[in-house]
Amino acid sequence: MIYVVIGFLWLSICLYVILGGADFGAGIVELFTRKKNRPKTEVIMYESIAPVWEANHMWLIIAIVILFVGFPEIYTTLSTYLHIPLVLMLIGIIARGTAFTFRHYDAVKDEWQGLYTQIFYFSSLLTPFFLGLIAAATISHSINPDAKGFLDLYIFSWLNWFGVAVGLFTVSICAYLASIFALRETVDRLELNLMIKKSKQTMVFVVITGALVFLTAYLSDIPLIMWVFSKPLGIMATAFATVCLLLILRAMSTRKLLPVRALAGFQVIMILVAATYQHNPNIILFGNGQHLSLLEHVAAPKTISALGWALILGSIFILPFLFYLMASFSKLRR
Repeated sequence: MIYVVIGFLWLSICLYVILGGADFGAGIVELFTRKKNRPKTEVIMYESIAPVWEANHMWLIIAIVILFVGFPEIYTTLSTYLHIPLVLMLIGIIARGTAFTFRHYDAVKDEWQGLYTQIFYFSSLLTPFFLGLIAAATISHSINPDAKGFLDLYIFSWLNWFGVAVGLFTVSICAYLASIFALRETVDRLELNLMIKKSKQTMVFVVITGALVFLTAYLSDIPLIMWVFSKPLGIMATAFATVCLLLILRAMSTRKLLPVRALAGFQVIMILVAATYQHNPNIILFGNGQHLSLLEHVAAPKTISALGWALILGSIFILPFLFYLMASFSKLRR
């Protein structure tokens, strides 16, 4: 049953990165759009995320619950050494959701709309950035339980060049997903051309920030290149991600956009596989050479069994209705 629980943890993280990432990316794309095109971009992004934006954080909640119940030592370590970026990320989630609600559903449209928009923009930008910092800290050997000072324990455990690079890469991925997902929400040629242009721009940012991640990993003595390219699975995952990118470019050039969302989602999964499979099931790598493993640092067998069955039964009730919700609001224009 432990593998069932780990599978649900992996699935929830992947879906949060893809669906929640596209959600955050909507604000990022708007922020970096020229002012004259922002009204049109706002409408497109609203159509893209509005029907299901509240549901996306369900995957983060599931991941947190799995860690809290099934892997309490891992949960405690994360919430202790990374409590600052975690709190900032949660504040960003709350601020973004509140701003989005008042921005689009407030009965009174006044000067406060400008404030709501700015909060929506910058919380959309900063929240995935802190998510990337947290992810980088777990594998960069920057968390050192033997450290003595406050800065080494709770600041430099996540604030470093590699973490910043991964944060920027996460922001780029979110903007990329949002622009790709929004392609099928356009209603005319001008809107489609605008979103294709944004998609290509975000592709460039993904490539640049991805290269920055490898550079900072090399300078920080993090064996990321070895993790990705030393075994066939990593090479295959990287190749699949590249092929998906080429297929998306072809779909945009031919205006046949039906598969672009699935291709972008699969591409992100391949990136996650390439970056993480080598050190799994070790989910946290400490600076003192130790680690925390999903197979070794686990709750009691009865707890894992109960958690596994709860996840299985819950998915039977939740997943079909979630996909029905997404299908109901999907605009199959092509």
